[in-house]
Amino acid sequence: MAEIKKVLIANRGEIALRVIHTCKEMGIKTVAVYSRPDAHAPHVLHADESVFIGEAASSESYLVIDKIIDAVKQTGADAVHPGYGFLSENAAFAERCKKEKIIFIGPEPKAITLMGDKTEARELVTQAGIPTPPGLKSELKDIEEARSVADDIGYPILVKAAAGGGGKGMRIVHKKEEFEASIKAAKSEAKNAFGDDRIYIEKYLEEPRHVEFQIIADTHGNVFHVFDRECSVQRRHQKVIEEAPCALLTPELRKNMSEAAIKAAKTVDYIGAGTIEFLVDKHLNFYFLEMNTRLQVEHPVTEMISGVDLVAMQILVAEGKELPFKQEDLKIHGHAIECRIYAEDPADNFLPSTGLLEKHRVPTGAGIRVDSGVEEGQQITINYDPMISKLSVHGPDRETARKRMLRALGEYEIAGCKTTIPFCEFTLNHSAFIDAKYDTHFVPDHFTPEKMQPEQDDTDVALAAALLKGMAESDSEPTLTLNGSAESMWWKNRRE
Repeated sequence: MAEIKKVLIANRGEIALRVIHTCKEMGIKTVAVYSRPDAHAPHVLHADESVFIGEAASSESYLVIDKIIDAVKQTGADAVHPGYGFLSENAAFAERCKKEKIIFIGPEPKAITLMGDKTEARELVTQAGIPTPPGLKSELKDIEEARSVADDIGYPILVKAAAGGGGKGMRIVHKKEEFEASIKAAKSEAKNAFGDDRIYIEKYLEEPRHVEFQIIADTHGNVFHVFDRECSVQRRHQKVIEEAPCALLTPELRKNMSEAAIKAAKTVDYIGAGTIEFLVDKHLNFYFLEMNTRLQVEHPVTEMISGVDLVAMQILVAEGKELPFKQEDLKIHGHAIECRIYAEDPADNFLPSTGLLEKHRVPTGAGIRVDSGVEEGQQITINYDPMISKLSVHGPDRETARKRMLRALGEYEIAGCKTTIPFCEFTLNHSAFIDAKYDTHFVPDHFTPEKMQPEQDDTDVALAAALLKGMAESDSEPTLTLNGSAESMWWKNRRE
């Protein structure tokens, strides 16, 4: 059994800072690595030590295994925490750590390899009796075979990259005439994104909901779930709002899905924290989607409803210790919602909105958590994911959590770039979200940029008209008041 005394975090931004916080509470020293633009980033300033690893491009810094290993040796760290993204699901990196006798705070390389290949993962879970969407269970070998399968299962179908995720190499094919062009486009995108053009096809489910289960497993044979999360509000197949637990699940469905999740983890002798993702159709049938062999971006909502520090559990497992609880000890307490605050313009197809973060004032109060890796005065650049923060709230029930999130979003002040705050407010106020009757089509079905504009009643319009008339008749500049409060630049900036 190994005791970890110093951890190098092979990542940046809010997840690096998140790991540092738990390490400090556990009395573990930390090492940050950084690229040139991250020299003064919060994760660097909060770590006990830091090592420069290269230029801005991640291919020259955070993705270079040799540089990470050299930084571990240089600082004498016992272990590496990969966070998520970058090298977190790179089996070669985990294998290299093992070879160098560095503790990798994550699963074994074999598990990363098996679950990282989407087609192999589907075959494994199918053999274990876990349902997968109708379609090819292995990668596409012949386009005519795929065309035949598509005809059998019926359109629409989903074309997906075998080696990746995040919406890359994915196409929805609605008509037979679009099939061949979509196959070629998906293969090309998969090749560019993952260096692997293998794809597979499956039935595109009706009104699909994205529901995932948090798994934690140790080296003593214990595999537990820490409940479920709903992640159906997405843009470009990537999550924006998550909540825990999923309001759709009945106790019986939660039990069946959690058992399937644990079984899937056991098929690869999984160790550490991981997530089994499912799709649930309108008939409440669930299907295995994939396994993420790392900590998830949205893990705070699980921590809030369970009271479990998932990073601390990852470290205990990596030290060879037994998990300090049993499945029956874990209970759901209340409800949590997370909004990802991206530097993106929802009015322009969620394109990145980079620039200087001129103002960053986070909301405060009971039940509010902000995970952020940037501060005022820093640049939001095109080099990395444009996330400013993850805003999470907890309440005794879903409706309290929803209202608390709206209050927190209303208090959040950001200037210098456009953000997803208006989109998040729109979503939480939408009847489909309020009634928990939304699916992964929420954005195309319900959202248009015009709907983000705050409504004004007739009194506001009449008042504005009267003030404009007064300005035309006078040299003075009256203060424009809406609903009894002065319109300020803060209101404008917060939404920019």
